[in-house]
Amino acid sequence: MKKSQPSISVRQSLRTFGADIKTARLKRRLTMALVAERAEIGLSTLGKIQKGDPDVSLGNYASVLFALGIGTPFTELLNPASDATGLLLDAERLPKRVHGPRTRRNASHSESEQV
Repeated sequence: MKKSQPSISVRQSLRTFGADIKTARLKRRLTMALVAERAEIGLSTLGKIQKGDPDVSLGNYASVLFALGIGTPFTELLNPASDATGLLLDAERLPKRVHGPRTRRNASHSESEQV
């Protein structure tokens, strides 16, 4: 069975990301061998990452970013506190009105009021 491919926009985004990783490596004057060693991946995997290959694991992408000294930017990528869309959706789900707790009326109390 053939593996499905991500959408064209995802593939383009990964190609751009891979090119940016390569540019960051070159600006730091680091060889592919050194980055691959630091990231504990093979040279061919680093080459695929720099081309934006969608079949490379996210963990390998993260390891390369760390090896480049960029840190771990994925921790802030979808932080709930800064997720504008998520915050808007939460605000839309807020109730329009809040009712207090319902109390049961005592049956004997109701009868004495009617007399």
